[in-house]
Amino acid sequence: MTDSPADDLQPGFRSDVTVELVKHTASDADVLFAARVSTVGEQSLDELGKDPERSKGLINYLMRDRHGSPFEHNSMTFFISAPIFVFREFMRHRVGWSYNEESGRYRELQPVFYVPGESRKLVQQGRPGKYVFVEGTPEQQKLVNHTMEQSYLQAYEAYQEMLAAGVAREVARAVLPVGLFSSMYATCNARSLMHFLGLRTQHELAKVPSFPQREIEMVGEKMEAEWAALMPLTYAAFNANGRVAP
Repeated sequence: MTDSPADDLQPGFRSDVTVELVKHTASDADVLFAARVSTVGEQSLDELGKDPERSKGLINYLMRDRHGSPFEHNSMTFFISAPIFVFREFMRHRVGWSYNEESGRYRELQPVFYVPGESRKLVQQGRPGKYVFVEGTPEQQKLVNHTMEQSYLQAYEAYQEMLAAGVAREVARAVLPVGLFSSMYATCNARSLMHFLGLRTQHELAKVPSFPQREIEMVGEKMEAEWAALMPLTYAAFNANGRVAP
């Protein structure tokens, strides 16, 4: 590559994603007070001071019979860093979610790009609706890595050249690929997260199979681990009832 403004920035290539729980108001007790208000009214506030373990049967009943609204009275906010193509899938989940993503109009986007790791299956076999992914050969892995990295570098160099010439960020960003990393805050409740996990993760306990793209599944797995620690009884009931959102 020739000397250009891009040479001042060191490109990064990642095969992982970042998911951090930055704040939450989420516990199993939130499900219980919300559910019990229908039968005991203001006495449902007593649930706030009680051990949710004593009412895990109620949580399982709500999950099993798909009484979903009690699972909405909580909140989790995640910071997520992942390739843009992951976010475009992610934002198809709209009910119960709020998003704020970094903007290529307002900041210069940094040269961090996604390259699949060695464990990422590269080859699709079969027809749409009935296919599997299998391991790629070492030659295919080498080709993917080399081709992606060179394409990324060329695109980012073009981006930097336009910025240096005074072209607006919102125009110059058009040359950047969807493998560029972006970051966002995503806020949800347990019900909306369960729906997301039911579609975007594969799991042996799932009653309804799902076939997500691996990269968004990586995000889902990290979010699931954080949620499981916050609401263990709700999480156990989700798994026990086929991982179907109520």
